[in-house]
Amino acid sequence: MDTGKAALGGLDGNLAAALGYPIGIIALLSVFMEKENKFVKFHALQSLFMLVGWVVFIIALVIVSMIIGMIAGGAAGSGGAAGAAGSIVGIILSLVWLLTFLLLPLVYVAIIIFAAVKAYGGNMFKLPIIGNIAEGMANK
Repeated sequence: MDTGKAALGGLDGNLAAALGYPIGIIALLSVFMEKENKFVKFHALQSLFMLVGWVVFIIALVIVSMIIGMIAGGAAGSGGAAGAAGSIVGIILSLVWLLTFLLLPLVYVAIIIFAAVKAYGGNMFKLPIIGNIAEGMANK
């Protein structure tokens, strides 16, 4: 696929599209500056949607874990059987939390790298859900 030139400093379209994934400011600039190259605009929008989705997911995860932590902490402080159950729940939540914050960022980085490689190769690789939204907005 001919990716053309990007409005962003005259970069090749595939390079501008690929750099938008790991460097969000390039994607943001591409969304506002790009008028003609739909390839670059599509990948810039997809990159930004992925970033926004990631931030919303992390905020929701932190809020939910704080709520669960308060509930488990209150049960652990009450003593007796409820205290033991609260401690067990706290240990399990700590392990899940540790795995979540070790594994999910690695998955996110892997998706960014994969999408950037696909964009650099000139492919219109669409991520589930956000890819269709980005494509619709890029074609307007």
